[in-house]
Amino acid sequence: MMTVPIILDIEASGFGSGSYPIEIGFSGRHGEGWCSLIRPEAEWTHWDLDAARVHGIPREVLIERGNSVQFVAEQLNFFLGGRTVYTDGWGQDYVWLANLFESAQIVQKFTLADLYEIIDDDQLPDWEATKQQIIQELRVARHRASSDARVLQLTWLRTYDEAKKQTV
Repeated sequence: MMTVPIILDIEASGFGSGSYPIEIGFSGRHGEGWCSLIRPEAEWTHWDLDAARVHGIPREVLIERGNSVQFVAEQLNFFLGGRTVYTDGWGQDYVWLANLFESAQIVQKFTLADLYEIIDDDQLPDWEATKQQIIQELRVARHRASSDARVLQLTWLRTYDEAKKQTV
């Protein structure tokens, strides 16, 4: 029996050395979403203007409205503890998530895995077109963590279903 994957997405201050997570969101097995802005730690100063143009989250908003790294880490463990969670940007997201939990001084209680580990070759040909169709259907206007996670989850589901129909 197929299990709907939990998809996690992270928006960040930029890429590479010194970058840090600014928003984390996920789409759960039943499509329920969770998302949180993250208040930057004092030593988190890197801010890439190109990344800011993509996610559209001003640093001031993070400082004013973001949750503490401790709160975000505790919530992620509460909702995701013991589960495997998938991301389409594993190389970067793994580092940002480790940074979050290390800064919070909390042990991560779930596994982050690469979404491409569970995408069958049969799903790949239609992946990008399906993803764009879902973005239009959901009217996703912003590049934000929870909506990006939901789009990826629905893309996985739809391409999985189509691939299975073709093999029957």
